[in-house]
Amino acid sequence: MEPLLDLTGRVALITGAGQGVGRQVALYLASHGAKGVVVNDYFLDRAQTVVAEVGDSGGAALAVQADVSDLASVTEMVARAEEEFGAVDILVNNAGNAGPNDSPFGQPPFWETGPEDWAKFVDVNFYGVLHATRAVLPGMIDRRYGRIVTLISDAGRVGEPHLVVYSGAKAGAAGLMRGVAKAVGRYDITVNCVALSAVQTPTTEGITNDEASRNTILRNYLIRRFGRPEDPAALVLFLASDAASWITGQTYPVNGGYAFAT
Repeated sequence: MEPLLDLTGRVALITGAGQGVGRQVALYLASHGAKGVVVNDYFLDRAQTVVAEVGDSGGAALAVQADVSDLASVTEMVARAEEEFGAVDILVNNAGNAGPNDSPFGQPPFWETGPEDWAKFVDVNFYGVLHATRAVLPGMIDRRYGRIVTLISDAGRVGEPHLVVYSGAKAGAAGLMRGVAKAVGRYDITVNCVALSAVQTPTTEGITNDEASRNTILRNYLIRRFGRPEDPAALVLFLASDAASWITGQTYPVNGGYAFAT
């Protein structure tokens, strides 16, 4: 194992890790030596399945059901993580909500929506990141060590006309992370974002399995395939490791060339 990617002794918490990218991140962190991986999901059975996979590979993991949009639920989750494995060293804010599991082209236009439509995007994609980050930071500051990696979307970097509020919530999460990075860098805590475009997961099957949507989307990608969970998970592993100890406040796209970083 590359020494700089060795997470031996570290405790990681990944939100929304019951499937897709979060699942792959959990498996990667466990396979690189993390002493404990906390797998959060809104659906406990999905988290338990990932925990079993980690265990089958020789790692240690804990499944925790929690709603990241609720601060009390998140605070309790972090307390359970600490009780099981010790203080959280690595937080991966992966939980997200892009709306129904179908093509974004079927969503109503922004001007026909209201607060009841917006809440599901803001509560998970912004407040979920805010809550989890707030819950782990005091311990990281006390120990003068931490890694926070937040999964956002290229929608938050360039805007998507069919996902207006989602775009705003993801952009807000990225801005939040930049502010946190400036606030906690002196404690040797790094804070970064990974921006995704279309990754093939159970939650994007409505897009990736529909020929018309697939063809429309892939025209905009230099590498003409959808992402795989392994693509962003590898970068998350790097940013969570000591190899990235002098990188903070950044957003890195993993998107097949959909939109360049500036």
